This record gives sequence, C-alpha cells and structure tokens, in this order.
Amino acid sequence: MKIIFPGKSIKILFFLAAILLMSATNVCSEQPNAKMVLVQAVICEAIENFQPINPAVAFSISQGEVFCFSNFDPVFKKTYILHKWYKKDKLIFTMRLTLSPPKWSSFSRIQIRDADKGPWRVEIRDADDTPLQTLRFSMVD
Repeated sequence: MKIIFPGKSIKILFFLAAILLMSATNVCSEQPNAKMVLVQAVICEAIENFQPINPAVAFSISQGEVFCFSNFDPVFKKTYILHKWYKKDKLIFTMRLTLSPPKWSSFSRIQIRDADKGPWRVEIRDADDTPLQTLRFSMVD
C-alpha cells in the first residue's frame, strides 16, 4: 500500500513540526536558567493556613516563639532554601526547606527565652548559598 500526500500538505506538515520543535526547545532551554522568585518574606508571631500572622520587627519574649515565613512564585524545579537564624551575628541554627513547583511557601521557627533578648536576623539563601533577603528584628521584654 502506498500513501500519497499532496505536495503542499507535506510541506505544511513539516513546517508545523519544525515550529513545534523550536518552541519546545526554547521552553526547555529557558527553564534550567530561570530563577525562583521570593515574593514575600517576614518575621511573624504565627502561621495560619500557610499565611503569616502579625508580622513585626520587635517581639516580646513572652511570645514563646517567632516564625520566618517565605513565599516563592514561581518555582521552576524542586530545590531548597536555607533559613539561617543569627543572634548578635552568631549563627544559632540553619533550617533547610524544600520548595516544589509551581509556587511554594515555607517557614521555620525558633523558640525564645529570656536569654534571647536583643537583635536578631534571618538570612534566606538559595541552594547555592546566595543571599536572597535578610530580615532583621529584635526580641524584647
């Protein structure tokens, strides 16, 4: 059995296939270099329904804990970020948080005591340890 295509139809078919292949190649080549975008980062009193509650720059020790909330949109591939908690320039702890496409919110928290009064900061860093944002706050009476 022999299939015969009219001359113009086969040319159109090859043309459409070439356009499809080029557009697929462009999409694939752009995404590996695309960066996730940090759209929101705050220190807050609590997290409810993956939303920060009462963001501030000063927190009472009586609060008992504080949270660092970060929201990314878009996220192109599964990766991770770091929340690095510092008290007076001394690294207290690091939390590694996984992000997944297409967008992702994450948070870390620290319990606070009387000895934790003073200036604090959280550095949000990407998987290459590149700083994305620094959040400064204080623990007070």
